[in-house]
Amino acid sequence: MPLEPWQTLRSELVFDHPWYQLRRDHVRLPGGQELDDYFVSVRPHVVLTFPLTTDNQVVFVRQYKHAAGQILLELPGGVVDAGETSVAAAAARELLEETGYAPPLPPEPLLDVYDNPTKDTNQSSFFLARDVRPVAAQHLDPTENIEVVLVPLAEVEGLVLRGDIRVSGSVALCLLALRRLAG
Repeated sequence: MPLEPWQTLRSELVFDHPWYQLRRDHVRLPGGQELDDYFVSVRPHVVLTFPLTTDNQVVFVRQYKHAAGQILLELPGGVVDAGETSVAAAAARELLEETGYAPPLPPEPLLDVYDNPTKDTNQSSFFLARDVRPVAAQHLDPTENIEVVLVPLAEVEGLVLRGDIRVSGSVALCLLALRRLAG
């Protein structure tokens, strides 16, 4: 049987909260089977940046992630706010808010990916920001407590391979950015 998309027969938002939305879809599969309770998390577009300083330091953030119950090392990023029309500008904004660092030029897009296309609607956009420098203090949300960590570029691959960086988007972006910088 050739691959075909599912057909959405009905869709309803069953949970609507500023921090989380859940949709229930009634779908028909290509073979005719119907599922009336396929749940999908409606999530905003996410941006993630690999920020590199002029002296080859990568700007990471360390923060507590409640669902994992751990303090994790990751790249700076966040959601594209409603009304933002430039994903690259959103990446630069998130970088500045979380770290106080900014690039002289817009971040370079590397790849758009889906984090969990089975159950989540959002895409993640990965960026490389070169020559970032500290230009301001962090501007954190009331729920954020973020430590800025500078890591020498030469040590990033080892951190990924040893499992010191374990957030999937950060792992993927580190490897993509290292490849781009080497080539």
